[in-house]
Order: sequence, then C-alpha cells, then structure tokens
Amino acid sequence: MTARKTFAELGLVRTTTDIVASRCRISKQTLYRLFPSKNDLFLAVVVAHRQMMLDLPRPPEEDGPLDEVISKIFRVDIDLETEREREAFIRIVMLESPQVPELAEILYREGPETARLQLARWLTQEMERGKLHLDDPMAGARMLLDLMFGAGGPRGWPDLEQRRNHMRQAIALFVRGTRPA
Repeated sequence: MTARKTFAELGLVRTTTDIVASRCRISKQTLYRLFPSKNDLFLAVVVAHRQMMLDLPRPPEEDGPLDEVISKIFRVDIDLETEREREAFIRIVMLESPQVPELAEILYREGPETARLQLARWLTQEMERGKLHLDDPMAGARMLLDLMFGAGGPRGWPDLEQRRNHMRQAIALFVRGTRPA
C-alpha cells in the first residue's frame, strides 16, 4: 500500500494527503472521497498493517493442528521484503506517535488493542472446540503476543530465520502449556 510506504518513509508528521494522492497517481479529491481526512487514511493503514502482523480473524471452518494455525496467524513464514515493510512502519510510528497524539490513539486502538481482542476471540473459539485450555482468553492472548513479539521485536534477531525459530519455539511452548488436561 502506497500510503503505508509513505508513512514509513516520511513519518507521521511529514506525510500529507497531497503526497499520498500524488504517489497513488490520483487526485486529492479522489483520495478524500475514499479517506475524508489524514486520520482516516492512517486508520486504514493501521488496519492493513495489523493484518500484515496477524492473520485474523481466521476462517470459521479452519480446523488444523493448533501449532500450524498459530504459525499462520503470526505469519511465521513471511518473506523478508514484507518483514522489512512491517518493521519500517513499526519503527516510524513508535518514534513519531508521541508527537501526534490523535494518530497514536488510532494506532493503539486499531493496532495492538484490536489484535489482542481478535486473538482472544480465536482462543475462545479453540477452547470451545476443546483444543486448548486457558483460564482467561484475554490474558492468554496477551501472553501469546508477548511470546511472539516481545523478544526485541524484528530488530532483536540477527536474521529472519533465527526469529522464525524463536517464533516456532514460542508457539510450541504455548501449545504445550495450554493443552487440555
């Protein structure tokens, strides 16, 4: 998405709807019909980025092994180019969001907060299927997110393969720890 790349390149403050419209080769009027404000455009970028981070919600009929589905949710096998795009966007929003409180609120609400809720819903569904046990799906979602993303983030690893190995081990640990009695 051109807007995400523009935010990642120029930052939250310097990115304007004029620049995004120009890079998309559309008129500013067309952009405003789709996104009435910069905040609306940023919201769409954050929602799309959240989907790049977590493939949720999942298809209701999906019924694979827990570790395989969690690997899909967290996109363990993402390619290097997409990983770099994710990392660039995260880096700039973490750096600049304190300067733009209204965008920081959108980021938190539509990024990690919604991701946690979606993951908790999925965990609840899997509990109902008898695939795992948790006392509190929201706490379980937070723990799983911490296991997957809390170890220094993408930049905390020398290379993508070592990060993938960590993620696979974290998934195995979570699956073992939540196995029904």
